[in-house]
Amino acid sequence: MPHSDIVIVGSGLAALTVAYHVCESMSVTIITKGSITDGNSYMAQGGVAAVMNAGDSWESHMEDTLQAGAFHNSIDAVEQLVKSGQKEIQELIENGVDFDKDPSRKLLLGKEGAHKHHRIVHAGGDATGKAIMLFLIQKLKNKVTFIEHTMAVHLLKKYGDCIGVIGKDAAGKLAYYTASHTVLATGGCGALFKHTSNHSSLTGDGIGLAYRAGAELADLEFVQFHPTMLSAEGKAAGLISEAVRGEGAVLQNEAGERIMNNVHPYKDLAPRDIVAREIFRRNQRGETVFLNINPVKNFTNRFPTISAMCRKYCIDLEKGLIPVVPGMHFLMGGIVTALNGETAVPHLYAVGEAACTGVHGANRLASNSLLEGLVFGKKLAVHLKSRPIGKKEHPEELAYTDQFLQELPSKREIQSVVTAFLGIERNGPGLKNAYEWFNHFQLKIFSYEKFVKNSTIEQLEILNLLTAGLLISRSALLRIESRGGHYRRDFPEQEESLRGQQIRQSLEGTKIERPHSGVIK
Repeated sequence: MPHSDIVIVGSGLAALTVAYHVCESMSVTIITKGSITDGNSYMAQGGVAAVMNAGDSWESHMEDTLQAGAFHNSIDAVEQLVKSGQKEIQELIENGVDFDKDPSRKLLLGKEGAHKHHRIVHAGGDATGKAIMLFLIQKLKNKVTFIEHTMAVHLLKKYGDCIGVIGKDAAGKLAYYTASHTVLATGGCGALFKHTSNHSSLTGDGIGLAYRAGAELADLEFVQFHPTMLSAEGKAAGLISEAVRGEGAVLQNEAGERIMNNVHPYKDLAPRDIVAREIFRRNQRGETVFLNINPVKNFTNRFPTISAMCRKYCIDLEKGLIPVVPGMHFLMGGIVTALNGETAVPHLYAVGEAACTGVHGANRLASNSLLEGLVFGKKLAVHLKSRPIGKKEHPEELAYTDQFLQELPSKREIQSVVTAFLGIERNGPGLKNAYEWFNHFQLKIFSYEKFVKNSTIEQLEILNLLTAGLLISRSALLRIESRGGHYRRDFPEQEESLRGQQIRQSLEGTKIERPHSGVIK
């Protein structure tokens, strides 16, 4: 039974950031379901939002974050995020991360949706996540233990405290990994949806682990859809970064009409929820929406990853029109944590997309996700270094069953239900249908631990997807308003009146308290 000071579940930017800041003084084991580079962080194109020039300010970045988040954000979390951006970027530069620069060696700063300033730092054109991840992986070599191709299937507990995890490898073998502190950095649940920018491994594992361990979850109804995914071969084939629109690309229909002109003052750079809904509505009316990249100078040089993807799917970049559809991109809710990563379960922590600090509110501002991983990953690391290291504990026995899981839906069936009822636009009857469908499997969901030994990883992923679907549909039913990434057709007017009122309050300097959100235990 291997023991570490810290065991981290997941290997994205938030996970590696925690490890990077503690590995010199604490023993760390990182358990990841695929390889180290399997995940959303490695795939991240856009960049890191940070205030890096004199014409910008953290106050402006904070205002943009709050407005994009429909003022559902935690004020304290946002303030800490935006104030830390410049320091984190400068530290990465000093340690060797090569962010893109102009000929005079000044940082090239991009602009993305809902940002008033150019403040997006990027690397490799559209390969920022890859650049930072490879830097961290290199720094962690021989300093942490990586356990790859192993799914964390159960959190170990003793007297109510979390003392590690059980892992299941590709051959089905179980192993216990005990630790003084356990960190969930498992990302979101994009695999719930038919169209998603997420890596296929994102099956809501952290939500399931935390929920079964007794942690609190909140804001699960707030699901962000990225407006522009490449539409090819009848599917969403890959992400087209918002940075493309930041460089001048515009959205249009087959007739050449710019679809965002009369929708929002920021037009093509409106908040993601608004752009995604407009494209969705156009698609529902039978229109095809294109991203017109002709205004972008040197597109293939600026966006080499996206260009290669388009060529793979035989998109003629010379014509300058890329067909796009929205796809699930980010879960704003998750495991409730303090700003130092603590959850309601002693010695269990969460960070990154798996966590819910309230920093993103109801809709994440573009390029704040990599920044979140850097800022809150470091905060958690600092906190962990201040905590005592306990002795190795022996976990409570897990009651396995000899029964095998039967009559589980397929991933495709789950995706069909979620896409139909929990998508970009929702309504009460549809949400009720989704909740009742997921609730049909509650006996299997609540008996998860018993099936850990005799089930395949794919079956356990299905149970985690069912758990996430049940909790998201329940949360969405309870929020009887439209706000950010949660849009209900049966309450559309309220969204605009609430948002307008809160924006006015913000501009007048009135302190805005975070609205109540149901917490699931």
